[in-house]
Amino acid sequence: MSDVSVGSAVMPTYARSPLTLVRGEGSTVWDDAGNAYLDFAGGIAVTAIGHSHPRWVAAVTQQAATLAHVSNLWTTEPQQDLAARLTRIAGFPSTVFFANSGAEANEAALKIARKHGRANGRTGVVCLEGSFHGRTFATLAATGQPAKRAPFEPLVDGIVHVPPGDVDALDAAVGPGTVAVLMEPILGEGGVAPLEHSYLRAASELCTERGALLMFDEVQTGIGRTGEWFAFQAVEGLQPDVVTSAKALGGGLPIGACIAREGVEFTAGEHASTFGGGPIPCVAALAVLDVIDDEHLLANCRERGHQLTEGLQGLPADVRGAGLLIGVAFDRPVAGAIVRALMAQGFLATEAGANVVRISPALNVTEPQVAAFVEAFPEAVRIALEETS
Repeated sequence: MSDVSVGSAVMPTYARSPLTLVRGEGSTVWDDAGNAYLDFAGGIAVTAIGHSHPRWVAAVTQQAATLAHVSNLWTTEPQQDLAARLTRIAGFPSTVFFANSGAEANEAALKIARKHGRANGRTGVVCLEGSFHGRTFATLAATGQPAKRAPFEPLVDGIVHVPPGDVDALDAAVGPGTVAVLMEPILGEGGVAPLEHSYLRAASELCTERGALLMFDEVQTGIGRTGEWFAFQAVEGLQPDVVTSAKALGGGLPIGACIAREGVEFTAGEHASTFGGGPIPCVAALAVLDVIDDEHLLANCRERGHQLTEGLQGLPADVRGAGLLIGVAFDRPVAGAIVRALMAQGFLATEAGANVVRISPALNVTEPQVAAFVEAFPEAVRIALEETS
């Protein structure tokens, strides 16, 4: 028998905190020593309805006892119901390909783009500097963070990156060989940096004018995170060709979705996934959507997001984002120290780069919970600034 400990047997792909979490309920999690923490990390914007919501648990449990998995060679009702629900939420005539993660959903989007333009010699994709789209070869190539790409080059070619928010740079990059523009409405791993609505409109107009697909990566921003079902919907009249989703969609179970406008979708044999759209993650996703609807969590997201951003004013930082995807950006690399100081006070948050603390609690987080977090944050900043000075 191996004498390797459980901890060391896990490949060290994450710089993990020395904290083992064993239970969660709503916006509270507990570690193996019984200590409670208010969870303002949300599994990196995953636990949209909190931990162990009774309706989510009931849906998953019932489906697990009924039908766990069949091949996509056959139809299941949960998959059909979820696809129909997502096309209604997206708000444009579309079909859905189900995958298991955000990276896979974005991989599907990039394949759709290549398929769509290849016959006319259009294979180029324009992405943004600072973006993050995943860690598969194609999605890593689309990611605008050179340090993440460098160890794995050469990657998929045909992808260029332009500065976010620079309309002139985007105009110059979208040419006759461009098949698609792929962007996050708010750059998540790139520091929770929102794109101006005027920039998103300009991108849409350029794509329409030049026959390129407009593709939004809403893996982190979608499913109510910004106070809209999808962040692009805050811009009136915006009509993308492809939208990707994951993270919050399954409420903790792995599922991704690539929602593509009718006419650009895959056909039989062009793409596949063994586990994509299985009955259990689909009923989990339907429960998430039902809870968001029935408990009016889009409105709560907007209200608690406003409470957060107002409460964090006065810090030596830029507070930005939308809804309950908030970044607190400092002029020095203190995010890690702030996250550690918050954890010592009983709060979980994450880093979005060395300078930015990301706040992404459940959409049903309460007013008192946000007030407690806001009260604790300045002390965490003080401790971190002293530690790093």
